[in-house]
Amino acid sequence: MNLKLNSKFLLIFIPILFFVQFCYPQAKKELSFDQIFKNADPKVVVQLPNISGWIDDNSYLETKKKQGDDKPKVYQVDFKTGKDKVYRDYDEFKKIAPSGIMLNYPLATSSDGFKLLYSKENDLYLLDIKKNEFKKITETKSEEKNPTFSPDGNYIAFTRDNDLYSINLNTMKEYRYTNDGSKVIYNGYAAWLYYEEIFGRASRYKAFYWSPDSKKIAFYRFDETNVPLFPIFSSEGQHGYLEETRYPKAGDPNPEVKFGIVKVEQPDIVWADFNEKDDQYFGTPFWKPDSKSIFIQWMNRSQDNLKIYSIDISTGKKVEISDEKQSSWVEWYETLHFLKNDKGFLLISDKDGYSHIYWYSIDGKNSKQITSGKWSVVNIELVDDDKEVIYFTAKKEASTRTDLYKVDFNGKNITRLTFGNFTHSVKISPNGKYILDTYSNAITPPKMCIIDSKGKIVKEVADSKTPEFDNYLIAQSIMFKIKTSDGYDLPAVWTLPINFDENKKYPVIIEIYGGPGSPTVADSWKGLRNQWLAKEGVIVMSVDHRGSGHFGKEGMALMHRNLGKWEMNDYIEAVKWLHTKPFVDKNKICIIGGSYGGYVTLMALTYGADYFTHGIAQYSVTDWLLYDSHYTERYMDTPKENPDGYKKSSVLTYADKLKGKLQIVHGTMDDNVHMQNSIQLIDKLQDLGKHFELMLYPGQRHGWGGPKAKFLRNETYRFYYKYLLEKEFPEELFN
Repeated sequence: MNLKLNSKFLLIFIPILFFVQFCYPQAKKELSFDQIFKNADPKVVVQLPNISGWIDDNSYLETKKKQGDDKPKVYQVDFKTGKDKVYRDYDEFKKIAPSGIMLNYPLATSSDGFKLLYSKENDLYLLDIKKNEFKKITETKSEEKNPTFSPDGNYIAFTRDNDLYSINLNTMKEYRYTNDGSKVIYNGYAAWLYYEEIFGRASRYKAFYWSPDSKKIAFYRFDETNVPLFPIFSSEGQHGYLEETRYPKAGDPNPEVKFGIVKVEQPDIVWADFNEKDDQYFGTPFWKPDSKSIFIQWMNRSQDNLKIYSIDISTGKKVEISDEKQSSWVEWYETLHFLKNDKGFLLISDKDGYSHIYWYSIDGKNSKQITSGKWSVVNIELVDDDKEVIYFTAKKEASTRTDLYKVDFNGKNITRLTFGNFTHSVKISPNGKYILDTYSNAITPPKMCIIDSKGKIVKEVADSKTPEFDNYLIAQSIMFKIKTSDGYDLPAVWTLPINFDENKKYPVIIEIYGGPGSPTVADSWKGLRNQWLAKEGVIVMSVDHRGSGHFGKEGMALMHRNLGKWEMNDYIEAVKWLHTKPFVDKNKICIIGGSYGGYVTLMALTYGADYFTHGIAQYSVTDWLLYDSHYTERYMDTPKENPDGYKKSSVLTYADKLKGKLQIVHGTMDDNVHMQNSIQLIDKLQDLGKHFELMLYPGQRHGWGGPKAKFLRNETYRFYYKYLLEKEFPEELFN
């Protein structure tokens, strides 16, 4: 359900909705605390099958525990017949495995699935399933990091003490490619800035890349000599200790970077033709299928110019392939797909204001836009070179939903393959014959089915909704839009209280993130997490601003050089809209978020103090001078270039306006958003005589799990009960 609601219609709509929903409340039961938070029986929703992906066009791999299994096994399932067979039983390897190895969690798996890598006491162990052999392949004091199989499975590459190595798994000969690894020099291992902002956390700091023919390795070398040290204090033990990390804040020197290529068994490095002293960034590289060259992304410090260079692997000579400039900033290319027979390559760019697919000739001299319109492509899922068809996901039907489409290479015949008003997540079989589709919306728990290449459902696989679901009162999440005074329709979703009564007054909790291009609102199932608050009589809401991504790069670019401005403008407009609703308690408008969401929360309680009354700010940026260079400067330019923008975007600038109930939360060893952010704000608030609450989490990084995660949840609800519900916190339930 996706409704654009004006104020008058909403007041009519809500009573009707809830009359329909609750006309026979006596026939419905209320969910218990344990059902909501502990997934206790009777379950109203269950997990969908754990399907990792297709093995061929007719079968997929599913991890499950069948009757008689001691532990889950990996099965190969023929989806047409339903027949399955054991694909991998980790218990079978116990007889040959050294004690202490967690067989279910290999570090790496070869492309054919028959070789697996494990680690024990910092050494690597190889399981060869075909040979039924388990052997130790390294024996050093230092840890081998990010071990990665070559495409043919005959080698592994890894880093050790910040140098790059490989091992021939047939001869067990070890090759060392670099010798200068140190505390500030990393070969094949990413500097923190690149791990966090460019390669992504999924990289686990890996910065080396096998060629398709398994004969070469490309890698980055990082020199952080000039990057400032940031001290992170641990209070552990009697004396504590300092953890010093190289962290470039806005305007600071960045790591110097070189790009090298080595032949696996001829460890002479060919360096790409770049000057490491230049102020620049490099992105994820892409090997050409023939392994004769590699495409590398280069970006200037200002991040408004992105180029692709082809690097000759024999000489390191670079040739410019493409050159993209924007007046705000340019996003990295996350995917680059080479077509067969050097017929060009595909990439996704937002240079026309929305993310779309572009074709380039292999030399970059010719290009064309394949998709267009005021909607965004999410990802290229599969390319059928023979039929000249591209399968891609996009937010075309609505910015809050994702669907699967196909389009011809010439941009014609765009066809939607998924169905209904749902958000879809897909896995496509190797040749595009079938698609495993997981879908849901705000009121429908996830379902799973298989569709063919024409979008026809050929098999229903699973439904997370149990027969018990309809026996319980479930507060529904409603999608709608809030129109700003200057004409933006902001996507929003809320969960209204069970037994909603428009004549009552309800507190509102607004959950946000708020970063550029990072939407919170999606037409998908949110689980049961809001049901307890709905039961207690709280409206839980999310809304996205104009720069969140729903309005393409056109909307995001408005945030350039002035973070905080449009977020606050639109969130304040949302609160003004809430104030027009007679059932909203204007004195209990609470906002909560972490990281960038923490920043927005703090801005809301200071800059927006006339509208927001309560807030919980978790591990928050408070001043963009204190955050890393690449992220901050993408939006703000350097402090030298934009001093006024930095001042206007700082929470510290508006600290004197605080008047609501604010709780500040931070992990003491946060290596992403340093606790320095909260400390500087606390210092300012104390000098101003402003009351606030503070909760520190010793030893915790940027977000955390374990017992402290449960404690954080409980403290968050304690805040809600004290200030929004004004009743005793039910300790016995949240134990």
